Parts: sequence; structure tokens; C-alpha cells
Amino acid sequence: MILGISTSAFTQLHVLISLIGIVTGIVVLFEMLKGRHARYWVEAFLITTIATSVTGFMFHSKFGPASSIGAVSLVVLAVALTALYGFKSRGSGRWMYVVSACIALYLNVFVGVVQTFQKVTFFHSLAPTQAEPPFAIAQGLVLVAFVALGIIATKRFHPSPKSMAPVSGI
Repeated sequence: MILGISTSAFTQLHVLISLIGIVTGIVVLFEMLKGRHARYWVEAFLITTIATSVTGFMFHSKFGPASSIGAVSLVVLAVALTALYGFKSRGSGRWMYVVSACIALYLNVFVGVVQTFQKVTFFHSLAPTQAEPPFAIAQGLVLVAFVALGIIATKRFHPSPKSMAPVSGI
């Protein structure tokens, strides 16, 4: 039991939150590539990505690679929140926000790829120990894609001050 619900139900909730974080993060990234700030999507992305990391710590396991990624994600998200709401994405806050948001999304997708190779039979058969080339190729492609998209987004993201006003006061 975790938070009064079965571990299985909690796992499903955690996965759902993670998937929402990934989908909303992809929308946010593509809006940044267009130079726009999609504040409702940003807030959904930040809230669900924080929730993903926090709920990940609630599983009954030792501090390991997954916990390390969750901790890094929370630090990166703190930078994103500070750059977005503290600096209003002005000056160095603009690139700090874009880079930290991209890293947070990348970490979610990284974990998603790991989980896919662990849980989905087809992918697991390709890389049962995750030391095989298909796993390394998949993770390498994800990393290269995020680095490239992050660089482009950093160059293109120049939102208007009005679009940066917070909606829910995060």
C-alpha cells in the first residue's frame, strides 16, 4: 500500500501522471520551437513532471538510478520554476527556462524508454539487460533529438512579457 491505495493502483497512477507530463512537455517544447509560451500547457507540464518525481520516491525501494533521476529532475524543475516565475524568462532566465524544461522532459522520456525496454515484450526481447545495441541506439537517438530541439528552442523562444504572466500563481 502507498498513500492508502494498492501498490498496483499507485503504479498505474504514477505511470498516468508520467505520460501526461511527457505529452504536455512535448506540446510545450513544440510551442517553444515556435517562439511561443503556452502557459496552460506549461503549468500542466510542470505540475505533472514534479508529481512524477515525487510519486517516484514513494515506491518502496532503495535509492538507486531511478531515485537519482528523480532527484536531478526536481533540481532541474526548481531551476525551470525560478527562471519562469522568478525571472519571468527575461535575460538569462529565458535560456535557463528553456534548457531546464528540455532537460526535465528528456529525463521523463529517458525513463519512459527504460520502462519500455523493461516492460514491453517486443522491446524487452531486443535488449533484455539494457546493455544491448537496440537500447543504446534508442537512448542515443532520444538524447540527440533533445539536444538538437533544445538548441533550436533556446534560439527561437522569445515570448512576449504578457504571455509570461502566471495563471495559477505557481
